[in-house]
Amino acid sequence: MKLFLGADHQGYHLKEKIEAYLAKRGYDVADVGAREIDPDDDFPQFAQMAATKVLGEDDKDDPRAILICGGGQGMAMAANRFRGIRASLIWDSYEAKMTRNDNDSNVLCLPARVLDDNDRVWQDILDTWLTTPYANAARYRRRNAELDEF
Repeated sequence: MKLFLGADHQGYHLKEKIEAYLAKRGYDVADVGAREIDPDDDFPQFAQMAATKVLGEDDKDDPRAILICGGGQGMAMAANRFRGIRASLIWDSYEAKMTRNDNDSNVLCLPARVLDDNDRVWQDILDTWLTTPYANAARYRRRNAELDEF
């Protein structure tokens, strides 16, 4: 699985911790930025870079992205503008499981203001999101297809 990791200035520190955590576990991670803290950067540019990378990869490799900003919602809104992206704002491991199982989420958006100081919570979220398979039920496939029709 190829993972693309991106964050604006508010998510920068959490991104760095997540990158180290994933690398230690052997994941193939590509950092799409930010590479330094810049209070004037804008989250949509990082969401776009990650979304286009996910869409440009071979589907059989299950490409995904993890995006982090202050509240997570901005990244989710920006990433979901791309057909084929199913970005989910997640704050606990239960929701991480459900968004993978039901929605086949391929972009995980995290709120740095909530998770930055709680390593155990974001680690549980990542582990759950990365290991939960998509149920691939007919109703889930139908709903995901409807998302791409808008």
